[in-house]
Amino acid sequence: MLNINAIAPEELTEESKFKFRCYPGISCYKSCCKNIDIMLTPFDIMRLKNRFGISSGEFLMKYTYVFIEPKSGYPFVFLNKNDDEEKTCPFLCEAGCSVYEDRPATCRYYPIGQVSLKKFDFTDGITEEHYFFVKEPHCKGFNEDREWTVAEWRKDQGVDLYDDMNRGWKELFFKRNLKPERLDERKAKAFYMACYDIDAFRRFVFESRFLQVFDVSEERVEKMKKDETELMNFGFDYVKFLLMIKETMKLKHS
Repeated sequence: MLNINAIAPEELTEESKFKFRCYPGISCYKSCCKNIDIMLTPFDIMRLKNRFGISSGEFLMKYTYVFIEPKSGYPFVFLNKNDDEEKTCPFLCEAGCSVYEDRPATCRYYPIGQVSLKKFDFTDGITEEHYFFVKEPHCKGFNEDREWTVAEWRKDQGVDLYDDMNRGWKELFFKRNLKPERLDERKAKAFYMACYDIDAFRRFVFESRFLQVFDVSEERVEKMKKDETELMNFGFDYVKFLLMIKETMKLKHS
């Protein structure tokens, strides 16, 4: 998990400025890739499993573990660490990150952290994004002269795309019903499949009676067949419906 002591007590906006640079040769290079818990988003998993040319199920089994949040029952996927003294990232190599072009959103944001919030109003979805510094003792990047705004950093690191792709997933955590309700095992398994195991979700949609039960337009069905991100977003809608967060789907009339 994120070390709470590393969070700087300063709220940032996209216009906030800071100095930072990370590069091969800096004394702390690769230190941030050791003994850290990296939570993976649905888009992270999609990018990485496609990079390796394996199914989402294979990727999840080989590289991840699941943490069930005790109060809510929500499943979260974390990247395994190597079984070595420094508990290194499995994708760390001598030169640095071996999956740099497809690295997770958490790695792209570093040394910035992000929190998505929803105001208690009638607005659908995320209405506020907040940012903060992650200042760990080993990191020397803040001593460099390269200046950024948070917005410039997000664009440079390509995290804008990741935020767009994961927005529907984040919205799953903003229930309209404020009464605490823990997911039962069946719903937790459906959540996990629809959000993280996209290849299993594809089989569920197209090889079961799913499309006979739910009224899904032919246009959307064709988009999901051709575009994996469309299927991913459909998965988010399915979970919203399943958890009664929003009426995103309709049953066919018998």
